[in-house]
Amino acid sequence: MNGRSRTSKPSRLLAILLAAAALAVAFSVPTQPATATTVAKMHQVTYDRYSLMVDGQRILLQSAEFHYWRLPSPDLWRDVLEKFKAAGFNAVSTYFDWAYHSPKPGVYDFTGVRDVDRFLRTAEQVGLYVIARPGPYINAETTGGGFPGWLKRVPGRARSSAPGYTQAYQDWLGHIDRLIAPHQLTRGGSVILYNAENEYAVNTDAQYMEDIQAKARADGIEVPITTNDCCDAGSWSSTWASGKGAVQIPGVDDYPQSFECQDAGTTWGPWGEGITEELRDDAPVFAAEYQAGAIDLNDAGYDACRDLTGPAYMKYFYKSNLIASGATMFSYYMGYGGTSWGWLPQPNDVYTSYDYGAAITETRRLTAKYDEFKRQGYFLGAVGPLTKTGTATAPASSNPAVQAQARANPDTSTQFVLVRHTDRASATSESATLDWAAPDGRYTVPVRVDGRDAKVLLAGYDMGGQRLAVSSSELMTHLAVDGRDIALLYGREGEPGTIVLRYPSAPAVKVLEGAVTSSYSSGDLELDYTHSGLARVLITGGGRRPLLLLLGTDATAASFWRADTGDGPVLVRGTSLVRSASVRGNTVDLRADTGKAGDIEVFGPARKLAVNGEPVQVRTTAGGSLLGSLPGPSAVKPPALTGWRTRAEAPEARPGFDDSGWVAADHTTTTIPYEPPTDQSGAAPVLFAEEYGFDHGNVWYRGHFTATGTETAVSTSAITGKRGIYLAWLNGHYLGSAAGGTEADADTHTPRPGPGEFAIPSGLLKPGERAVLSVLVENMGNNDDWTADDNRFKQPRGLFGASITGSAAPIAWKIQGARGGENLADPARGPLNTGGLYGERSGWHLPGYPDGSWRKAAGAVAPGVTWLRTTFRLDLPKGQDTSVALRFGAPGGTGDLPHGYRVLVFLNGWNVGQFSGDIGPQRDFYLQEGLLRHHGANTLALAVISTTDATLPPTTLIPTAPQRGGTTVATVPAPGYR
Repeated sequence: MNGRSRTSKPSRLLAILLAAAALAVAFSVPTQPATATTVAKMHQVTYDRYSLMVDGQRILLQSAEFHYWRLPSPDLWRDVLEKFKAAGFNAVSTYFDWAYHSPKPGVYDFTGVRDVDRFLRTAEQVGLYVIARPGPYINAETTGGGFPGWLKRVPGRARSSAPGYTQAYQDWLGHIDRLIAPHQLTRGGSVILYNAENEYAVNTDAQYMEDIQAKARADGIEVPITTNDCCDAGSWSSTWASGKGAVQIPGVDDYPQSFECQDAGTTWGPWGEGITEELRDDAPVFAAEYQAGAIDLNDAGYDACRDLTGPAYMKYFYKSNLIASGATMFSYYMGYGGTSWGWLPQPNDVYTSYDYGAAITETRRLTAKYDEFKRQGYFLGAVGPLTKTGTATAPASSNPAVQAQARANPDTSTQFVLVRHTDRASATSESATLDWAAPDGRYTVPVRVDGRDAKVLLAGYDMGGQRLAVSSSELMTHLAVDGRDIALLYGREGEPGTIVLRYPSAPAVKVLEGAVTSSYSSGDLELDYTHSGLARVLITGGGRRPLLLLLGTDATAASFWRADTGDGPVLVRGTSLVRSASVRGNTVDLRADTGKAGDIEVFGPARKLAVNGEPVQVRTTAGGSLLGSLPGPSAVKPPALTGWRTRAEAPEARPGFDDSGWVAADHTTTTIPYEPPTDQSGAAPVLFAEEYGFDHGNVWYRGHFTATGTETAVSTSAITGKRGIYLAWLNGHYLGSAAGGTEADADTHTPRPGPGEFAIPSGLLKPGERAVLSVLVENMGNNDDWTADDNRFKQPRGLFGASITGSAAPIAWKIQGARGGENLADPARGPLNTGGLYGERSGWHLPGYPDGSWRKAAGAVAPGVTWLRTTFRLDLPKGQDTSVALRFGAPGGTGDLPHGYRVLVFLNGWNVGQFSGDIGPQRDFYLQEGLLRHHGANTLALAVISTTDATLPPTTLIPTAPQRGGTTVATVPAPGYR
């Protein structure tokens, strides 16, 4: 650093809040989420325009979204939450899915994989705050946007003050609030915010928003109520930020990269700057959903979505948002996406996987995005002055291509300077010097910024027992260990770095590793270096306690983990994850994962080391750390899938099938706002599946009529949702298939959505005989309701209408969906697991079904429905986390995806997904541990619905990056065949 010159060193009620915005609003909370070993205490939380405060101490809320219902293995909830915590997040945000918990009006299930109390307890034990989001509407790319299918039959527009809807949603909130309330911070839990509704700026029913909040308060919700407005604030700032319906802390959703995953290499911020708006001056700026991935609208695959929203995007947009808006509350969507298993997906934008291109993959593996979250998250958690900042004068940049923007804490004068490349499309780097009037003096600071890059630099910061004057390297974290400070700073490989520290007198500088030069003048110790690998500098004396500086690259910084213990923090390098740490006597005890064998280095307040309960031989380095080595995971080779047996089904297509126990589809009126067409007899029967309590999965129809022998064609229409199909038979003769109606029909009320025209072969029907038209209709999920439009959400599913050319005979219809309909036959797996296929109703998907009489499978299937089953045994290495997926197609995952059929995949009775080239690009289906028995027998059942003769691709089991360590996972209880 050159050209340096010195200058001189410069609990109240909601009504009271609304009446006096300058006053803080008090609620009782603990300073940290309660853990299993802590005693719940009552504490105070306040908030003002800057941040939330706990016991008067400001906190910067860092949250990531995770939906427990997309990971139906409760023991794995802990795995994901621990990974959030390890990345520096201090909170988790989750939607509570009404449809997932309520199979019929007035019935709710919160047991097993739906155990909300267990999820909230786990978050408390891990040490994470919770942002609770019970809707009633959640969107979330899930069926109905979280609305149960039966809600279509409730009169009155959803997401409004209509009496029918009001009664329904208030019943839901009454049940879910009862579970959330005991877990609030006010009562010793960790729920810190309550989100009312979801992206409601599309509508203007202020009374509805008022009523939701009143209901929450009546149910004992005491924490601040927030909400999230879609798409860079929209109309919310003028309509909802204050006045009737307004919440206490309004939030904004930002998705600056949109969802064009297929253009990941060229897309850059099409939705604007991505700066979260300040909506009120009495509440913190809240980025309620900030883009951390993407839905795959164009079937590019989630790896492309991860590229679209990768580290470069995160550096530029997240850091810009932090400094430009002064936000102190962040929630990133998604942190872990998971799986839309069973019939969870909505039909419009997603397939089975909800990986989302998130930082943690669907198989729970960490990515380069996770590393960037950790680099930024540790910084946000370590630097307290960030929780209260105002705009400040930015250093002048010598290069117009390098932009500087600043904020400062008014109490400490600490400065935060955003330095970024002004051309987001550029891939080149730019250098500049900053003329920086910092709190400790005026400095000329050289910086270099790559294209699509941004840095947050510090000045005037009390870094533990040190004084950081200025730095061109970014701070990741700092901590006090064993009577000294340790600080970790980083920059891109090959970038120059400079740091200036203030000392009353010249300290001793010892370079332990790397190339670093130093000079001392007028109280400033200047260190200069080039970021490459990891440099280590030990500084002693000078009137301050010792300091160990770790100066690394992005990659080396990401290799460090920080964990807090009751005896102080520890810093770890060399593992693939650190879940938690504790100190027992003179031993640091880590719970950690390793992806490969290698060194482990620990900076902590002890001289011995244990990992996962096992002692590790260590030596003490010159820098005072403990250095040892750890083994990696054992190799995994799952068994080949052999012994497949097969059986064709669809007896429903045969004219003699006994459907006397089926439901008569004879309704002539409906509350669903769609008018069915008339058939050839002039009747207009209501055939909608949900009208008869069949809300999810495939549905069968059988229409009985008396033939004349002059029939020439069958005309049908059906609504399946996007990518859905239906198949038709007449007297057992396969007529063909058609694509079902989609969401567009909801807007236009097409008279014949999803039309199908099928010729009747001459001589098939005889005069006077009893004939049967059989139709199998797929339900790809219910439409969302994000526009608060009943024509969209209440679009029915199933057969819409049918008529027979050449006949005037009335058709008497029967309908059959999932066994029991809304009265669940399998409550353990829930309402979204199975539909109305004969094999599903008969238990062919369940472990233990006696399939010994089935024939050997050859891989060929005929039009209709064909089942295949096999069993396999696993005995995977214990003490490690081995994710396993089922792959369709070549072992390398190459080749074209098949079309013309779709396959429902059942693992031990659980519907883990739907495979087809007609549905999406997915060929690997994650088999979650807990559903998959890692030690014992497993059953795979495939239900193939084919529109033509076809040959199935091979199937293989593949492991994904095993990790030594992990969490203990028990088998999820669910019945087999009885």
